[in-house]
Amino acid sequence: MFETFSQSIWLVPLYALTGAVLALPWSPGIIRQTGPRPSGYINAIMTLMAFLHSLLALPATLNHPPQYISFNWLHVVDLNISFDIEVSSVNIGALLLITGLNLAAQIFAIGYMEMDWGWARFYSLLALFEGGMCALALCNSLFFSYVILEILTLGTYLLIGLWFNQSLVVTGARDAFLTKRIGDLILLMGVVALLPIAGTWNYTELAEWARTATISPTTATLLCLALIAGPLGKCAQFPLHLWLDEAMEGPMPATILRNTVVVSTGAWVLIKLQPVFALSSVATNVMIWIGAVTAVGAAAIAIAQIDLKRCLSYVVSAYMGLVFIAVGTGQTQTALTLLFTYAIAMSVLVMSVGNIIWNNITQDITQYGGLWSRRPITGICFLVGAASLVAFPPMGCFWVLTEMADNLFQNYPWSIGVLLLVNGLTAFGVTREFCAIFGGKPKQMTVRSFEAFWPLTLPMTIVMGFALHVPLLLKQWNLLPAWEDLNLTVASFLVISTVVGGATAAYIYLGDRIAKPVQFKPKALQDFFAYDLYTAKLYKLTIVFFVGLISQIVSWFDRFIVDGIVNLVGIATVFSGQSLKYNVSGQTQFYFLSIFLGVVFLVIAIGWPILSQVSLVFGAN
Repeated sequence: MFETFSQSIWLVPLYALTGAVLALPWSPGIIRQTGPRPSGYINAIMTLMAFLHSLLALPATLNHPPQYISFNWLHVVDLNISFDIEVSSVNIGALLLITGLNLAAQIFAIGYMEMDWGWARFYSLLALFEGGMCALALCNSLFFSYVILEILTLGTYLLIGLWFNQSLVVTGARDAFLTKRIGDLILLMGVVALLPIAGTWNYTELAEWARTATISPTTATLLCLALIAGPLGKCAQFPLHLWLDEAMEGPMPATILRNTVVVSTGAWVLIKLQPVFALSSVATNVMIWIGAVTAVGAAAIAIAQIDLKRCLSYVVSAYMGLVFIAVGTGQTQTALTLLFTYAIAMSVLVMSVGNIIWNNITQDITQYGGLWSRRPITGICFLVGAASLVAFPPMGCFWVLTEMADNLFQNYPWSIGVLLLVNGLTAFGVTREFCAIFGGKPKQMTVRSFEAFWPLTLPMTIVMGFALHVPLLLKQWNLLPAWEDLNLTVASFLVISTVVGGATAAYIYLGDRIAKPVQFKPKALQDFFAYDLYTAKLYKLTIVFFVGLISQIVSWFDRFIVDGIVNLVGIATVFSGQSLKYNVSGQTQFYFLSIFLGVVFLVIAIGWPILSQVSLVFGAN
């Protein structure tokens, strides 16, 4: 029975797409009698079916080699493009994570968007994301992975712009779409260039080709850098990281997916292409440095934000930076485990924050306080999510970060400092948010705050319970290091960084010893991180300036040169036509005169060079 589900696993993306199509009739203006709610229920049922299908298919793949399925898509002369599928325990585990978190987000949205009439469009877009990510998890072709990533980019634009009557929402959706398009365009160049070099787009065949490939270092470097550009934008890495901050203008339930598995799509492709990246040491070093700069920078920016959603969005970039470091150093298994543990922890945090924002309206962290006695369930979930995100034993990310640091200890000892700094800053940030929200005395916005109703609380507590069991799952999957093999020195330093970061934040933000809001000195340094390292201004002074300058030059050339020539020809035609009409009198002598003058002008024009030479000869004599 289990084999039947594994062999038909390609149906899983179709469940979500079917739900998206069935939800469309409940758009405003079509079916009004029932309201928009049936669209949400239909999609939740289809997502549950996808989750159960994946769950039943998992036993057939455990401890078994991967299976491959191929569907021919295009065959023209020597070009053969097929949609290749890989069925393995890792791929099906990714399906379970995607469908499970999407089901939690859909149930969460039932409560969060209770009064919104855009359910059909919202749930259809969530289904589009689910179907695209499930297809990407199964896809074993770089070409179709690129196609799916493009569809997800369009879905990101539409989902961020769900409430399109707000100007900031429109701006955020546009900026997010254009920023990601930069990386996508460069990735397309790499995808097209790779086929004639490797002869295939199949990930498995690419890995085999990369083991024996002999290409010039320059070609390998340029090819790998182009392939890195796409995941760099999808994972919100510097300098293409601003789109994730702009994406916070979208609905909160969509953030559950975007901050966990949507950003991980780029990392998934990055992991699949790791054997190709190994061909260029320059590309792997670039990947490591981009990850390190983004991880440290984003973690520092996160602690300077006062918007709750943006505090978490920069943590997303920081952890994706750690994934870049893991892939760049060849730790693909560690990168996959980090994606799993991080996604569970971040989903709990996002739902906890969304639960609070739902009935407190504001996202300004300085307006919160004293919610521990009023929101104990949300507070406990937030603590579990925060502990699962950092190196806090025995929670999930502790084991992954320890393994990653242990592997980096020999060849990249400097990166241990990056891990410690990112972990400490993240611990400081999540503790700061917890203390500001749940600690202290109630404020005007929190006096009447109460625990949310079941559609918001139920998925949050279930995922929280799952986060508590992540270490047991890692042990069951043989992904936990044995105690005798554990590097106690590295683990101790990670735990110390967690304790120092958390204790520092608690000392600052609990109690009245330090005035609130906290002002760090110097003020310029605080503003530097609060305004995202002034990246937006840097864009404006560089990319935007040069694009605007080139646009003005092209506009001037088009207006005065191209249009000028066309207008000159038009004016000359009108003038000549107006002049000739005076010769149209019906008298023969005027026609002969016009012909005679035309011939004279033609002879002069042709014979002028000859007459000039003759005058020079006589002048010399």
